[in-house]
Amino acid sequence: MTYTSFSGKLFAAANYVFLISISLLCIFPLVHIWAISFSSSTAASAGIVELWPVDFTFKSYSFVLQKQEFLRSMQISVQRVVLGVAVNMLLTVMLAYALSKESRSFKGRTWYAWFFVLTIFINGGFIPWYLVIKEAGLLDSLWALIVPGAVPVFNVVLLLNFFRSLPKEIEESAFVDGASHWTILWRIFLPLSLPAIATIGLFAIVGHWNAWFDGLILMNSPTNYPLQSYLQTVVINHDLSLINSSDMTMLAEVSDRTLKAAQTLLGALPILMVYPFLQKYFVKGMVLGSVKE
Repeated sequence: MTYTSFSGKLFAAANYVFLISISLLCIFPLVHIWAISFSSSTAASAGIVELWPVDFTFKSYSFVLQKQEFLRSMQISVQRVVLGVAVNMLLTVMLAYALSKESRSFKGRTWYAWFFVLTIFINGGFIPWYLVIKEAGLLDSLWALIVPGAVPVFNVVLLLNFFRSLPKEIEESAFVDGASHWTILWRIFLPLSLPAIATIGLFAIVGHWNAWFDGLILMNSPTNYPLQSYLQTVVINHDLSLINSSDMTMLAEVSDRTLKAAQTLLGALPILMVYPFLQKYFVKGMVLGSVKE
């Protein structure tokens, strides 16, 4: 919208100032953490680091990247994201396609839909959840972090609404040409649903990468912790059992603040690298996937 009057231009300028101010407030904590991570331990401990590193150094990152525990937890998180997102997307797409059909073509569709939707509001509780995973023999394995959340129902609802917003004439013409449901799903629906696919894909990536609580509960050994569980244990709870004797010498050269900042930034870096490529689809997918029931 273009404003021609003085009051309109003033209003637009005020909006720009407000939005830029909010953006800077959101970016400031990340820049501050970045500055601390590259600062010396003396400067960070003295609290003189703001938006630019003081006494620039890589010692904190050198310490973190030499830790086998950190690298192993990073590897576990990457494996979790790759396998978990693949499972989530496959099951979400298949379930959303089936539930997007009308009741006359999919008998019992309403009952199935309510069965899944109710799980958003009602769950069995923490103890039954843990016991089921234990009895399934999944404890202390990568699949314990993937299987319990294999079907994200919120993503299913979002995608099925997007599928239902697509013109039905496309599907009907494909059936006339002899296409099967599999062909329609993979050759027609998915290419037309890239915004929604990118949106739920981003949800799945962020969800798996940032999850930490299930790793603490379901992993019996700290060596099997995903990255966020490892960071929660070391950065927040200060569990010194995960720090070996060879680290103590290096700890004398880096402060607790710079070490926390370096680990936090490295933990957030993969998501920061992925999000810009999916951002253009994100808002469109959220809006188009929520207009129908």
